[in-house]
Amino acid sequence: MDTLELIKQAHEGDKEARDRIVQENMGLIWSIVRRFKGRGYDLEDLFQVGCIGILKAIDKFDLTYEVKFSTYAVSLISGEIKRFLRDDGMVKVSRTLKENGWKIRQASERLAQEYGREVTIDEIATATELSTEDIVMAMEANVEVESIYKSVYQGEGNEIYLVDKLPEEKDENEKMLNHMLLQQLIQELNEDEKRLIELRYFREMTQMQVAKILNTSQVQVSRTEKKILLKMRGKIS
Repeated sequence: MDTLELIKQAHEGDKEARDRIVQENMGLIWSIVRRFKGRGYDLEDLFQVGCIGILKAIDKFDLTYEVKFSTYAVSLISGEIKRFLRDDGMVKVSRTLKENGWKIRQASERLAQEYGREVTIDEIATATELSTEDIVMAMEANVEVESIYKSVYQGEGNEIYLVDKLPEEKDENEKMLNHMLLQQLIQELNEDEKRLIELRYFREMTQMQVAKILNTSQVQVSRTEKKILLKMRGKIS
């Protein structure tokens, strides 16, 4: 019985078909797990995480996709493992940065209401008695979704990254799939949004640099960028 037929049966609630797909793809899971060797985690543990990824791939796979199941599964398996590694090893934001972030948010909201516009970094610095450097550091540290190392979309194990910095060699099919999905997301943005994403993630400029080019504030760049990424998430959720 071919994989597509097994997937169809699994979607209809056949547990044996689901288990058989996992068994037939053990080698694929292990091939991906070995890419993460030397990261301080037991490979057996990562294999279990990879199994979660392939189960999600089975449940989410659309039989009308013009792509092999193994290609689709690679993306979800590796994404599940990367998410596990990132979440488990995430460096916690220092207490000082958190406190500064709170001061900045309070000052920004108060001044924005008072002035009726977006406030500048200098105005926030005056109100909080923090240096511009400390403000930028705190804002970057406290932003939820802004890093080039985080995913554009994260949900049910399916993740798409703007830039994948992992040094391991990647399967060509996996890269092709991710690039196609990312290209589609970017094409659906308007010109201003594309410009901001290009400057931030492909030219790797800081928010301050982008703000100067776009003749706006760093605060506005931060907020606009977050809205764009959340919109990109929504396109494929």
